[in-house]
Amino acid sequence: MQALIEMIVGWVGLLAAAALAQFGLVVDTPDKPEREIHRVRDCGDAPAAEVVAAARPRREC
Repeated sequence: MQALIEMIVGWVGLLAAAALAQFGLVVDTPDKPEREIHRVRDCGDAPAAEVVAAARPRREC
């Protein structure tokens, strides 16, 4: 009896997914993109370049 109920639920889910796909709704979860790994070179004894960043002042509305 349990297998029959699970089969009916599966068919209802399949029909619902097919009906919603007609309207452009995709029920599959998208795969997460893989993270990129960037390798950097070691500067050795050379001094690192200074980085100056100026932050914008926040506007309070």
